[in-house]
Amino acid sequence: MVLLSQQDCALCDQAKTLLARLQTEFPLELETVEFSSSRGFELAKRGRILFPPGIFLDGQPFSYGRPSQRKLRRELEARMSRPAAGAT
Repeated sequence: MVLLSQQDCALCDQAKTLLARLQTEFPLELETVEFSSSRGFELAKRGRILFPPGIFLDGQPFSYGRPSQRKLRRELEARMSRPAAGAT
């Protein structure tokens, strides 16, 4: 999971708190990327993230702006219940 964030951003702080909480429930590896960095800019452009915070799951854009705990939790639960790729 990648979080596009920036300094002095209240929504980014809320997203960080939410993701830290979810990390206690799900096996998440979180990488935080500065929105204004060259990598952050490229991710935002590719994912059509208009403003931070932006969340990417498995390399795909999931949301930007105020994150929905309910929506994110549902998605993580669904991903955990799916069989792993290549599993039989």
